Amino acid sequence: MTPFEPGGPADRAAAIELLVRARGLLIPALREWTCRLPSAIAPLADYHFGWRDEHGHPATHGPAGKSARPALAFTCAEAVGGTAEQALAAAVAVELTHNSCLIHDDVIDQDRLRHHRPTVWAAFGVASAVLLGDALLALAHQVVAEPGDGLAARSSAVLAEAVLEMAQGEADDVAFERRGSVTVAEYRAMAEAKTGAGLGVACYLGALAGGAEHDRARRLEQFGRAMGVAGQITDDLLGIFGETTRTGKPVGADIAARKKSYPVLAALADGSAAGRRLAELYAQRTPLDPAQVQKATALVDEAGGRLAAARAARAELEAALDALSAGRPGPSAKRQLAALAHLAVHRDA
Repeated sequence: MTPFEPGGPADRAAAIELLVRARGLLIPALREWTCRLPSAIAPLADYHFGWRDEHGHPATHGPAGKSARPALAFTCAEAVGGTAEQALAAAVAVELTHNSCLIHDDVIDQDRLRHHRPTVWAAFGVASAVLLGDALLALAHQVVAEPGDGLAARSSAVLAEAVLEMAQGEADDVAFERRGSVTVAEYRAMAEAKTGAGLGVACYLGALAGGAEHDRARRLEQFGRAMGVAGQITDDLLGIFGETTRTGKPVGADIAARKKSYPVLAALADGSAAGRRLAELYAQRTPLDPAQVQKATALVDEAGGRLAAARAARAELEAALDALSAGRPGPSAKRQLAALAHLAVHRDA
């Protein structure tokens, strides 16, 4: 890979710079807004966002999360001729919404680790986690609605639509675990709803705040949606083949839960002996023990699931870049948004 190849070191550095800038703009406003949470819930937010530890002491490891959605909101505002500052409310709202979903997802999936430390429910209990997730979602709508103008009403409605779509995607993801078979087309629809809708609304609200008309904002939304699907497939790969020290989450949990992730679906559809053996493991009624999880992981790879998923992620990345061009961003913003899309695929955490 040359330094100037898309997705190469130069693009990666540019994307990381955008994420760092986004956090610099976001965190002061995010902290200001979370101070408005009820007194019983605000400390939970401080813990979740990485500002304090479980005892309420200032944390030393820094803020949690990549801030990809705020980075998209800021850069899409600039892509249509606006400024990042115009998209600050949008960035805060999409970050609050995203974290609400993460907190609830951790409860649903019973994931005990995120960003190398206990999740909210693991540290404080399920009830606290559910309440925090609910409160962050309500706060997100308060953020976009506060100006009280026509743009605020439109932004709030669009955000609500995205949340409903994300809920549908999560419901489908959970339902897939109980189904005997799931098609790749069904998976893609789930991934676009669960993950793509969140990145898409970040792009849309950012562009809207920057002064874009509806049609142009929708084209940039399509960029975010395809980027989200590419990122979800990459998350699936990391959930099976990644390293806990890099991802901050237990690798193998998706296999143990028999999730119908993209690599698994591709392996099951392969028709090979490895694919059939994987199907047998997924069909057994008893929980998979650690040795079986390790075996299933090897079978996914042997049946071509890893390779097929990597190819699918690249195809979604190309679709995202096509949608980006249709949104007519300025040259600098186009390169920056493309760098963020490449980072969604070319990463190890």
